[in-house]
Amino acid sequence: MLIRNWLQKNRYIVEFTLSSLLRRKGKNLALIVSYTFTIFLLSSVMLFTHAIKEEALTVLDNAPQMVIQKMIAGRHELIPVAYIERLRQIPGVSAVKGRLWGYFYDPATGSNFTLIAPDDFRYSDGEIVIGQGISRSRSVYKNDIMSLRTYSGSVMDFKIAASLSSDSELVSADLMLVSTGDFRRFFGIPDSFVTDIAIEAYNPRELNIVANKVTSIFPDTRPILRGDILRTYEAIFNWRGGVVVIVLTGTFFAFIIFAWDKATGLSADDRREIGVLKAVGWDTSDVLLMKFWEGAIISLTSYMVGVVFAYAHVFFLSSSLFEPFLKGWSVLYPRFRLMPALNANLLATLFFLTVLPYTVATILPSWRAATTDPDTVMR
Repeated sequence: MLIRNWLQKNRYIVEFTLSSLLRRKGKNLALIVSYTFTIFLLSSVMLFTHAIKEEALTVLDNAPQMVIQKMIAGRHELIPVAYIERLRQIPGVSAVKGRLWGYFYDPATGSNFTLIAPDDFRYSDGEIVIGQGISRSRSVYKNDIMSLRTYSGSVMDFKIAASLSSDSELVSADLMLVSTGDFRRFFGIPDSFVTDIAIEAYNPRELNIVANKVTSIFPDTRPILRGDILRTYEAIFNWRGGVVVIVLTGTFFAFIIFAWDKATGLSADDRREIGVLKAVGWDTSDVLLMKFWEGAIISLTSYMVGVVFAYAHVFFLSSSLFEPFLKGWSVLYPRFRLMPALNANLLATLFFLTVLPYTVATILPSWRAATTDPDTVMR
């Protein structure tokens, strides 16, 4: 019975609060629009940063546990194939494989291409598989001939055997796959060298031990763990998201000032309304409850609408407002749609930063007015 009475009381107060808000719909609509826009901007940045990090995690799931690079004068150099056999003998190592990959600057488009010679390349010498970004920038498609200038200045012609799926464009927009023989001829790399060496361990928790053994055997090498790459990606996207938030700080503080002034500075009409309610028998707790629901309705409405708009902006409109900065700048700009990814901690953080402060701010001045004599308030 008590619960039913409490619910009924709150229903009546909510109905009265809604009618009170509608009487001042102009002011409240302006507040909701600015409130929603602020939440939309903040949640767009937070949702995009979280989603792009999830994409990076998915991509890195297929990356080697450890990559070994040869260093000369602090620069990455080709590593001898002879290192592979010695690395296989390290206890705990399950697989060792040399990799061939490199970069090629294309003067025709002013962009860098990434060339890879995968072990499972199923096409013949003279054939190439390209990413969607290269296909768009060079206007070349399946069965076309693409000419590239080699390291020695000669020209190699490749027949386009296929294009990579647009679903992987986040990582494959600038990618070209060729055979091992074509790769070595293109860059002039002898058979005794590879770009780097990928290592897999039986126990991933022993990777640091394996890395120490590698550097003790080959002091001129640098082990790079998959976890290090992941932390680098997280740092990059956190930094970019943080910079955007800082840029939006002016807008956010302008809203805070506006909302605080609206919440804490009761108008004469608000004070008169509180005085009338007290005169007709409302308790102070009832007035505070009404003001609580007023703040909650405005803030929750703005929060939900802002988050929904941000979700559509990030996952259906490709975050068009922040895309160039958060994704990075590139001549071969990837076209991809992020997989929807919501994080409860992210939404809760946004809720506590935007909804609770405003809701609480509406109660304090109302408490001062509600505890004043009704006759004094109405005067």
